[in-house]
Amino acid sequence: MREAAAGVWADPWWTLPNLLSVLRLAGVPLFLWLLLGPKADLLALLVLVISGATDWLDGKLARWLNQYSRLGELLDPAADRLYIVATLIAFVLRDVVPWWVAAALVLRDVVLTLCLPVLRWHGYEPPEVHYLGKAATFCLMYAFPLLLLVQEEFPLSEVVRPIAYAFTCWGGALYLWAGILYLGQVVAAVHQARSRTA
Repeated sequence: MREAAAGVWADPWWTLPNLLSVLRLAGVPLFLWLLLGPKADLLALLVLVISGATDWLDGKLARWLNQYSRLGELLDPAADRLYIVATLIAFVLRDVVPWWVAAALVLRDVVLTLCLPVLRWHGYEPPEVHYLGKAATFCLMYAFPLLLLVQEEFPLSEVVRPIAYAFTCWGGALYLWAGILYLGQVVAAVHQARSRTA
């Protein structure tokens, strides 16, 4: 744990990609309030679109400016997870998705978060994000804005609705499957660490 923390502190903090990630994180409570308070879905959708744009931009800037940092690697997925959790909470409270769908996706993140100290204890870094996890997040980040759009009646809502639910189903299934794969990596790492010390 101490070594991991030292790695974060040793990296440059004030980089442009990190600033964008912090702005994304700051948008989470605003996004949730817009969904649950005034139910300003179009404004909430705008926040989500800006978040998606900055998510793409901070990765590009990190590569272009060579401003990689351990903090950035932590902030970026944290912002993604918080937007997903905030959206699920709002959607359950507004009866957009069933509670068990939200519970399954949130439980996946809780289990994987609890695995992190176990990995640290055995001397491992968190598993790297793989393509399946990225694909799952991509699908969910498309599903949520589309689900927001179809809450209001508009000329193409009947066309968009099945697309929104398709992205939700694909994204949810991939998200859970990616979680199972991550959990498998954790179990394998712990088993390997115990084999070394045996």
